[in-house]
Amino acid sequence: MSERLQTGDTAPAFTLPDADGNEISLADHAGRKVIVYFYPAALTPGCTKQACDFTDNLELLTGAGYDVIGVSPDKPEKLAKFRDKEDLKVTLVGDPSKETLSAYGAFGEKKLYGKTVTGVIRSTVIVDEQGKVERALYNVKATGHVAKLIKDLGI
Repeated sequence: MSERLQTGDTAPAFTLPDADGNEISLADHAGRKVIVYFYPAALTPGCTKQACDFTDNLELLTGAGYDVIGVSPDKPEKLAKFRDKEDLKVTLVGDPSKETLSAYGAFGEKKLYGKTVTGVIRSTVIVDEQGKVERALYNVKATGHVAKLIKDLGI
């Protein structure tokens, strides 16, 4: 089981391909706060709901100084399909090797329908302007998560 991040930890650096195959790095966002959210799979109901919620609130979040990056183990082609089908505006990156997911504590054992399985743990990590973890939330719900996040961040 990968180690969960704590407030004050340095956020693990990453460079991953987006839906168009362009390399996106956490370092590209230095000086801004970044909401990095981890989800199991593009084009699934819960993940679609969550991505649409982030897209619907993107203007509010970016206006408050937050960039949003969604990370899943999907390949860029599937992310492009997801983005186009749902008209998503958030940056989606793929981590097929699951290295970044693991580094953030978002991959490991979880309960699914009462069984213990290994997979992506739906998580959100907020990284501050200096690249430190401001807060790390694990096992979040797909529905209502973005609204709660906005409330908790005081936006």
